[in-house]
Amino acid sequence: MKIEEVKSTVKTQRISSHSHVKGLGLDECGEAIQMASGLVGQEDARQAAGIVVDMIRTRKMSGRAVLVAGPPGTGKTAIALAIAHELGNKVPFCPMVGSEVYSSEIKKTEVLMENFRRAIGLRIKETKEVYEGEVTEMTPVETDSTAGGYSKTVSHVIVGLKTAKGTKQLKLDPTIYESLQKEKVETGDVIYIEANSGAVKRQGRSDSYATEYDLEAEEYVPLPKGEVHKKKEVIQDVTLHDLDVANAQPKGGQDILSMMGQLMKSKKTEITDKLRKEINKVVNKYIDQGIAELVPGVLFIDEVHMLDLETFTYLHKALESTIAPIVIFATNRGHCTVRGTDDIIAPHGIPMDLLDRLLIIRTLPYNREEMESILKLRAQTEGHSIEPDALHYLAEVGTSTTLRYAIQLLTPSSQNAKMNGHGSILRKDIEETTSLFMHAKESCKILKKCADKFMK
Repeated sequence: MKIEEVKSTVKTQRISSHSHVKGLGLDECGEAIQMASGLVGQEDARQAAGIVVDMIRTRKMSGRAVLVAGPPGTGKTAIALAIAHELGNKVPFCPMVGSEVYSSEIKKTEVLMENFRRAIGLRIKETKEVYEGEVTEMTPVETDSTAGGYSKTVSHVIVGLKTAKGTKQLKLDPTIYESLQKEKVETGDVIYIEANSGAVKRQGRSDSYATEYDLEAEEYVPLPKGEVHKKKEVIQDVTLHDLDVANAQPKGGQDILSMMGQLMKSKKTEITDKLRKEINKVVNKYIDQGIAELVPGVLFIDEVHMLDLETFTYLHKALESTIAPIVIFATNRGHCTVRGTDDIIAPHGIPMDLLDRLLIIRTLPYNREEMESILKLRAQTEGHSIEPDALHYLAEVGTSTTLRYAIQLLTPSSQNAKMNGHGSILRKDIEETTSLFMHAKESCKILKKCADKFMK
C-alpha cells in the first residue's frame, strides 16, 4: 500500500517568464536596490518608474504617456508589470500587444478605445440595506413539484444569521438559495445579503473557526458588530468598459430567444461613441454627486512599433480625452519605418509628434554579474538546483549570446542532470544542452555558410 503526504490542495500556478517580479524594489527614498522584488540592475529605469507610480497615486499623471525603450531582453515588460504590482489590485492594469489591434471583427481604433476604457476604473459607493452575520443555520424547505411525480422543489430556505449583538432567522427566496450554493456558503461563514436585490456576498470564514486545521488556505473574518439588519456602505469597483458592455448588450428575459442569445457566444460588437458619451455623462454626474470616484489605471501597450499611422493619430485624441488612463508603451526597435507608411523613418517606429509627448525610460543591456543574479533567481523560481560553477558558466553563455537563451537552457539542463543522475545542475549538463540546442547567432552563421542549401 502506497501512502503519500498531501502538502497542499491549492493549485500550483504555471511559472511564466515574469513570475518572479513582485515590485520595483525601491527603498523608502525611492532609490533602486541592486537586487530586490525580483528585479536586478536597471536602477535608473526602476527609479524613473517609481516616480511614475507616485504620480499615478497622486492623480498627477492622467492622460499622459511613458515609453520604455531598450534592446530585447532588458526587462521592459518586467518593469511595466512591477508598476502594476506597486499600484495594487484596486488600480486597473490592462496589458496588450501592438498587433492586437489588427482584428477581423472590429476596427483598429475600437480595439484601442476598448482597452483604454478597460484601464479606467470607477469606485462606486452605495449605502445599502443588508442582512449581515455568521451563518448558524441553512435549511432548504422542499415542497412537491408543480409538474407532478416524485420530484421536489425548494419553496424557500431558512437562514440563521448571528452578530455580536444578536441573531435573526430569515425566510429567503429559492433564487437566493441558488446564490448561496454558487458562493459555496456553509455554516460558520460570514455573509451579507442585500435586502433589495437579494445578492449574496461571502466575506470569509468566521474567526471563531480559525483554530480548525484546513487543507486550503482560508480567509478568516471577525464576527460582524451591530444588528443583523443594518445599513452598510458597499464599495464596488468596475471599469468603464464593463459599463459599456452592460449597456450595449443588456441580458435578461425569460423567453427562449433571450436564453439562446445568452448561451450562444455572441460576435464581438463595436460600441458606439454615442453610447460612450451617454455613459460618460452618467459617470460625471455620479462623480459630481460624490457617489463615485474615478480611478485612472494603466494601459500597457507592448511592441508599440506594431501600431500603424492611423492608430498613432487616434492615440493623440484618446490621450487628450478628459477621461484617459496612464499609457505605458514598450519597444525594442531603433530607427525604423512607421508602419502604414513607405518612407517615414522615425525613432522606435513612433511618429515624432507622438514621441514628443512621451517621457522616455531607457533600459540597458545587463552585465555578466547581473545576468548571474537573474539566472540564480530564475532557477529558484522554477525550482532548479544549480551548482555555483554551472551558474557562472551559464552567465558567460548569456553574455556571449542573450539572456533569454541562457534562461531557456535552465529547464533542459535540469532534465539532463536528472537523466545523468545528478541532484543539481552541473557545468557538464549545461555544456551537453548547448551542444543539442542552437542559439540565434549560431543559426544565422549556419544560414550564411549554407545559404545555397536552403530555399529562398
